[in-house]
Amino acid sequence: MALGTGIIVAVAVILFLAIVVGYFVSIFNGLVRLKNNIKKSWSNIDVLLKQRHDELPKLIASVKGYMAHEQGTLRKVTEARTAFMSANTVAEKAKADNMLSGALKSLFAVAENYPNLKANENFMQLQARISGLENEIADRREFYNDSTNTYNIKIQSFPDMIIARMMNYQEEEMFKVAEEDKQDVEVKF
Repeated sequence: MALGTGIIVAVAVILFLAIVVGYFVSIFNGLVRLKNNIKKSWSNIDVLLKQRHDELPKLIASVKGYMAHEQGTLRKVTEARTAFMSANTVAEKAKADNMLSGALKSLFAVAENYPNLKANENFMQLQARISGLENEIADRREFYNDSTNTYNIKIQSFPDMIIARMMNYQEEEMFKVAEEDKQDVEVKF
């Protein structure tokens, strides 16, 4: 009987260890999946930012002739585009993206004062293309923030936090809106 009891205990211990190891492997794989989802969602944003970046020279070229008195607006768009090109981190790119979005809003608002520009087919196509890209970027930002939030919650929850600490996983930063974009917009009639 003692030999049979020893085998049962050994099998129970091995089974228990297999369950514990399987559980930790499951947590590990889940964290890896979440981390990669964040990278993927940021890459999707980056692709759209690059597309918008590539469209801007065409937009500026189509606007220059009409907006001779609006050089400050065009300069802001160009400066924002340059800031995006030199940005390296997610935070820097987010800041540059917010700056560029604001500059584009100003450009499109100023374009309202130029009826010939608004009637220009090339400008209208570029404006529609960039506006579409802006909407897609907003959607991707939402997905990025959702992925980041899920990951951040997971690495702070027990028992996942144990494995996250062993892997040196740190909290990821959400895509944030610039403070100036949160201000009330002055509307004049």
